[in-house]
Amino acid sequence: MSAPERIPPRSVTPHELLAKGELTVRGQVRDASNAVLYCTVEYEGHSAACVYKPVAGERPLWDFPDGTLAQREVAAYELSEAMGWGLVPPTVLRDGPYGPGMCQLWIDAPDGEADESALLALVEGEEPGPGWKAVGYADVGEDRTALLVHADDERLRRLAVLDAVINNGDRKGGHLLPAADGRLYAIDHGVTFNADDKLRTLLWGWAGEPLPEEAMEALRRLSADLAEGSPLARRLAELITPAEIDALRERVAELLRTGRHREPSGQWPAIPWPPV
Repeated sequence: MSAPERIPPRSVTPHELLAKGELTVRGQVRDASNAVLYCTVEYEGHSAACVYKPVAGERPLWDFPDGTLAQREVAAYELSEAMGWGLVPPTVLRDGPYGPGMCQLWIDAPDGEADESALLALVEGEEPGPGWKAVGYADVGEDRTALLVHADDERLRRLAVLDAVINNGDRKGGHLLPAADGRLYAIDHGVTFNADDKLRTLLWGWAGEPLPEEAMEALRRLSADLAEGSPLARRLAELITPAEIDALRERVAELLRTGRHREPSGQWPAIPWPPV
């Protein structure tokens, strides 16, 4: 008698896997300022590595008194998806071993480590080389400075636009994750969506330049998707405050009005510290 045919597990989306799967904590990311747990998640024969950030492990921030870091991380994912760029790994809110928190798909770099070296560099001289955009000068010790540059890369340019939309207050080099398939992902979006201008980033290379038409199209779609009562607006209302949603709409409108990349405000340091 022949063995019964094995039925393969049904297809499960990353979002479904993260939201419904069983979380098992495997370790902790020690360098993080808040609790960041490395986990595996399993659901209906599928499994993946992920990051779980419990709300209980968040340190309060005086300038982000409302909501949680976890909620803003999920809101950043929702905006990335709405713009059609998929820059933020799949991210959900869910209960876990240490209570509610953010759960995000783990992204493996080609060599197993995040390698932003192909995207950021310190160079001698006053001008970036071909294929690079200047950010500013950095102190490298011994009374020396070097020019900080980032790649003139379409993926980074999209991310610069997304960061302007979500008002990212902490875009560092270590948050850039080039994946084995050539895609670029960005992580750590807890300090976003403030109603006040908080934009701090390493991606100033296009500051003041005209936005590409691709970005303008994405912004026009996003503006429509943020209309009062829309599915996206209702989803964001579960994650951030009404004032933050109003400020989000205003930032999108301003980008559409100027048609240009954001420039530093000049009111505070434009580059996060430390920058990595």
